[in-house]
Amino acid sequence: MSFDVPGNRSALRAPAGGLRRLATLVAAAFLLHAGAISALGGVKTKIDEDTWFDVGARVQGWYQSIHEEDAPHMNDFMMRRAYVSVQGQVVPKLTFFTHIAGDRLGQQGVDTPGSGLGTGIALRDGWIAYAPFEELKIQAGRMYVPFTRSFGTESTFTLLTLDIPFAQGGVRSGVFYPCNVGRDDGVTVWGNLAEGVVQYRVGVFDGQQGTPNAGRSPRTAGRVSINPLDKEGVFFNKGSYLGTKKVLSIGAGFDRQADLQWTAERPVADYSAWTVDAFFDHPVGPGAVTAEWAYTGIKNSPMLGDAKTWYLQGGWLLPKFNDKFRLQPYARYESVYRDGGFDTAYAGGGVNLLFKGHDAKLTFELDRVIPEAGSAETTKTIFTVQMGVGI
Repeated sequence: MSFDVPGNRSALRAPAGGLRRLATLVAAAFLLHAGAISALGGVKTKIDEDTWFDVGARVQGWYQSIHEEDAPHMNDFMMRRAYVSVQGQVVPKLTFFTHIAGDRLGQQGVDTPGSGLGTGIALRDGWIAYAPFEELKIQAGRMYVPFTRSFGTESTFTLLTLDIPFAQGGVRSGVFYPCNVGRDDGVTVWGNLAEGVVQYRVGVFDGQQGTPNAGRSPRTAGRVSINPLDKEGVFFNKGSYLGTKKVLSIGAGFDRQADLQWTAERPVADYSAWTVDAFFDHPVGPGAVTAEWAYTGIKNSPMLGDAKTWYLQGGWLLPKFNDKFRLQPYARYESVYRDGGFDTAYAGGGVNLLFKGHDAKLTFELDRVIPEAGSAETTKTIFTVQMGVGI
């Protein structure tokens, strides 16, 4: 599995133009939002009885210290994520949502401005949704692929750990499935059944386009989850509820696209993957525990070929001991098993300093990338400091 996100691997280029454009968007969003603070507490602007909109912004700044075996030490500063969101309702049951975003802005060796990756900004999410019933919501545009829990339902600004799993694009890695920074363009139908105990999501998407998809086959994906305790019920779940909910979620998903040929050396074959996952978040006395596990089987992935991955992570929100912040230590482990190739393990741990929940959070994490003996991949140690803020 490639460790760095694919991109231009030449010398670091400062993404000045992209950062200036993003700063302008953030400033505009803040001023627009500030105009509504006096009346609506900075949450929502109401135009009439049926029409409203909401503006927000979230930023994650990173510093990474990377020690790679037999390579010079690297220090890398970046904006891991900088997102401006606008959502609203036009008439009852008809809503829209957009994320204008830049990811990994300034990361060394990453330069894909058209995707807002490394440099530039792009439309990360953007959809129109019609929800005639709680059991039926039709959502068209660019969005998460309804497949995994971690990078298919959870907001990356509310995670327990520093980032999503390595195999799904976390820390400094790439995503094992075809996507546009974790999203795809298409239509998802989803809803909540049995008073929110069951949530389903199914969708049809463009998937991989261009030369690898000569037959222009569509992509299909879906997942279902069961929540016997408190219900989640929304499109963006949280990776840690910080003691505010009692959640047990058990899910399963699939992802498929037929007749893909990733390179001239590889045969034409179907890409397919399936996953099962479990999530638990529950108050314990004055604190709370969070745990998440998933197993994924993969066939003909662009990055991994045929492989299996799993991860386990858990954390504890410590009892409040002062009025300034709360501590949430955590640990994570992940493994990638390649059929006919070398395996890789990822182990890490860290701590969140929560000044205002997920809206003002300082994270320290240390990760170790451990390839199997004989692999061309090298051992790496990564220390990351993240400051995340948002409204």
